[in-house]
Amino acid sequence: MTRPRLAAVLLLAMLTAAATEQSTNELASDPDYVARSFRPFQDDVRVRWDDDYFYVESTGLPRHPMMVGIRAWNGQVPIPQPYTGDNAFRFTLRPRFSSTPVSARETLFRGAIAVATNGIPIFNPIKQDGRTDTYLAGELDTFGGHAGRADDYHYHVAPIHLSDRTGTGLPLAWALDGFPMFGYVEADGSEARDLDWLNGHAGPDGSYHYHASKEYPRVNGGFRGRIALRNGQVAVQPRARAVRPFTRPIRGAAITGFIRLGAGAYRLEFGLRGQDHSVHYKLRPDGGAEFVFTDGSGRIRSETYPARAPRGRGRRTGAFPAL
Repeated sequence: MTRPRLAAVLLLAMLTAAATEQSTNELASDPDYVARSFRPFQDDVRVRWDDDYFYVESTGLPRHPMMVGIRAWNGQVPIPQPYTGDNAFRFTLRPRFSSTPVSARETLFRGAIAVATNGIPIFNPIKQDGRTDTYLAGELDTFGGHAGRADDYHYHVAPIHLSDRTGTGLPLAWALDGFPMFGYVEADGSEARDLDWLNGHAGPDGSYHYHASKEYPRVNGGFRGRIALRNGQVAVQPRARAVRPFTRPIRGAAITGFIRLGAGAYRLEFGLRGQDHSVHYKLRPDGGAEFVFTDGSGRIRSETYPARAPRGRGRRTGAFPAL
């Protein structure tokens, strides 16, 4: 190949790469488009943005039923979380490919890796022990979520049910590296093909995005984009605020009911060794909580927890209703 032709080929390659990077970022960099994906859930989610980042605020509780269907229960219950103000979810409006993509098989076992468009965090399908697939272990409810060690509700699989409100044309979630996550099909309804090892690809319009899948990883399998990590999790993300110490799993318990009683009060029902048990809990105005446990023979045990002072990030700027 002659030198002028080689130079032309190299120039074409550079221009193609630049165009690909520009198209990769064009969709995610449009804050109006990002905001539109959250709009179906605007009663429960607040969004804002600046020149660099998009911010998502919520209570961390969805409108859909929670917890029912869990066959391996960790003993936790969902409570509202202060994902507001400087404790909001944050992702870049200028995603860039990383030279060293991060695999969720090897790390990211703590904390969120994405946020759904209804304001609920999405965690790695593998739990904190680095080996247990929460879905296969029966730890998730019928919507793919459960309450974590801080009584924080989150998904471990892609929230496909949200497409009933968003349709196929909008993302179901945004990974914290700034790339969107769609369901099983493309935005135009066509089949999603040729996904990479992170469950992502450049779609028909040339923009990179992730997809849900019915098999592992079910969500983004890590991060194709640049992102700062610390201690095996995304460095900048909201802190959940627990009101009580985390509990131990209740072996053999299966959750059969979850009822919102209003005014921050809830009732969770579960079966254990052929008997029906329940947990009734209520959040107090001062931030504390009261728990009443009733076992299968009718015995009652109560626990009261004072409000815990926030640690680190978490200043609230306006309250959401307790869903």
